[in-house]
Amino acid sequence: MLYREDLEKREEEMLSPLACRSSRSAGRRIFEEPCRFRTEFQRDRDRIIHSKAFRRLMHKTQVFLSPEGDHYRTRLTHTLEVSQVARTIARNLGLNEDLTEAIAMGHDLGHTPFGHNGEMILNSIHPGGFRHNEQSLRVVDVLESTPRRKGMNLTFEVRDGILNHTGDLPAATLEGQIVKISDRIAYINHDIDDAVRSGVITLNELPREPIALFGRGHRERINAMVENVVQFSDGKTEVRMDDAHREQLNVLRDFMFTHVYRSQKVKKEEDLARIEEVIRSLYEYFLAHPEKLPQDNSDQIENDGIHVVVKDYIAGMTDRYALGLYAELFSVQ
Repeated sequence: MLYREDLEKREEEMLSPLACRSSRSAGRRIFEEPCRFRTEFQRDRDRIIHSKAFRRLMHKTQVFLSPEGDHYRTRLTHTLEVSQVARTIARNLGLNEDLTEAIAMGHDLGHTPFGHNGEMILNSIHPGGFRHNEQSLRVVDVLESTPRRKGMNLTFEVRDGILNHTGDLPAATLEGQIVKISDRIAYINHDIDDAVRSGVITLNELPREPIALFGRGHRERINAMVENVVQFSDGKTEVRMDDAHREQLNVLRDFMFTHVYRSQKVKKEEDLARIEEVIRSLYEYFLAHPEKLPQDNSDQIENDGIHVVVKDYIAGMTDRYALGLYAELFSVQ
C-alpha cells in the first residue's frame, strides 16, 4: 500500500530538480489536513473532475456552433486532449504530471456557451469585460462551493496555472507553462481535424511551410510539436518550442483564424446574430429580474453585485441550456 508520504518521496527521488513537488506547494488559502493517500495536486485534480463546471464542458462549443455529427470536439474533449498532450510533455521533462493534469483539467472551466463568440459578446456587455481564464479562476475560488467549503480551495500552483494558461504573463511553474503550450498544440491540431472533416478546408489548403515542418497527418503534427517542446525545453527554466517551430505554429494559427475561426462557413451571420441576441437578452433579463436567479447565484449578490452574479450565471450555461432558457423566457417557438 502506498501512502501520500510514499508518493511525495517518489517525487523527490524521480522528478527533475526543476519540477514543482507537491510536498513543497505554497499551499491553499484555507488550510486543510493532508489526505492519507493523495498528494495535494492529486486532490486538486479530483476536485476539478468531480465539479459541476467540469461536467458542463461536454455541452459547450469548441469551434463549430451547430455541428452535424457526433465527432466534433466540445470544450470537454478539448480539455482532455490538452491534458494528454501536457502529461506527455511533463513526463518526458521529468516534471510533475499531477500538477500539470490538474491545471489542464481546470483551465477552461470559465468558458462561456458558444465558444469564443460567447466570450466576446459577454466581454462587450459586462462592465469590466470578461476573460475566460479569470472566470475559470473564479469558478474554482468561489462558484464551485459545497456546504462545508467556499470554492474548491485549490493550491496556489494550480490556481496560478489556470489563470496564466493564456495571456502575456508566464505561469509560476514549468507545469503551468506546459499547459499553455499544450493548449495551443491541441486546439490548432484538433480544429484542423474538425475543419477538414466538415469540408470547411482541405489538407491541401494548409500552408506549406508548417506542414513540411510538422507533417501532414494529425498524429504526425502533434508528435513533431511535442518532440520539439521536450527537446528544446529539457533542463531549461522555460517550456516552449524553438523559434523556428514556434514561428511555423503561429503561421498555422493565423491560417486557422482567417480560414476557419472567422469563416462564415463555420459561423454564419444569422447564427452569430442569434447568439448575441440570446446572451444579451438573458443578461438584461436577469439584471432586471434578480429574483429569477437560482438561489446559489442570488446568494452572491450582496458580496459581488448583480452584474457579476448575472455574468457568472450566463458564463456557466451550456449552449443548449442558454438556448432553451431564452426560448422559455421569451416564448420563442
